[in-house]
This record gives sequence, C-alpha cells and structure tokens, in this order.
Amino acid sequence: MPRILGFNIPDNKKVLYALPYLYGIGLSASTVILRSAKVDPDKRAKDLSTDELNKIQKIIETNYKVEGDLRKEVAQNIKRLKEVGAWRGLRHSRKLPIHGRSKTNSRTLRGNVRKTMGSGRKTTSEKT
Repeated sequence: MPRILGFNIPDNKKVLYALPYLYGIGLSASTVILRSAKVDPDKRAKDLSTDELNKIQKIIETNYKVEGDLRKEVAQNIKRLKEVGAWRGLRHSRKLPIHGRSKTNSRTLRGNVRKTMGSGRKTTSEKT
C-alpha cells in the first residue's frame, strides 16, 4: 500500500479516487493535486513510482491541511463556539443538529420521539 503523509491509501483504486481517503482532501482537491504534480489520474495507486509519490506528498504538505492538523483545528473551532456560548456551540454540546430541520433530523438523538397521531404503531394483540 502506498503511504502518503503516514497514511495508507488503497492499492487497486485510481489515484484520483484514492487521494480522498485522506481526511481533508476531496475529489476536486485530488484533481488539482494530480494536475500540478503532472501525474496521470487514471493510474492505479500501486503503480505510482516513489518520485510521483514524493511530488504528491510535497504538494499536499505545502498547500493543504490534512488528517491530524485539520481534525485538531475543527475540534478547536467547535470548542471555541461552545465557550463563547454561540447557538451552534450549544447545539454541538447537546449533540443536536446544527443546521436545518431539527424537528425531523434530530429524531434519533431525541430517542425517536414521534408526536403525530398515527405514528405510534399498536401491536396486533390490542383491539382498535
């Protein structure tokens, strides 16, 4: 398995689709990285030479935050929101959805509470 920045990427996938296995690199960033490194995106990850791997690694190190650094930054941002007392920070601390429809999207976090009349299923042994 080829290693980039200390993390293994899958062997049998094309390099274009193997790079997004690194946290912080998506498909669009992967295409930009491969274009700037002048590596064929259709090449399999196991077929990369060490020179090509070094080029890719150097580009990622200089231009992108990935894996541990990015995870640490995201955690610090969430911690800051909680300390400030922002709405998003309160939602994070209560483990509720931060954006959008909290009525339906937080059902699993609220214990699957359903408040409509027909949502409670009766067992077959009960009379209707």
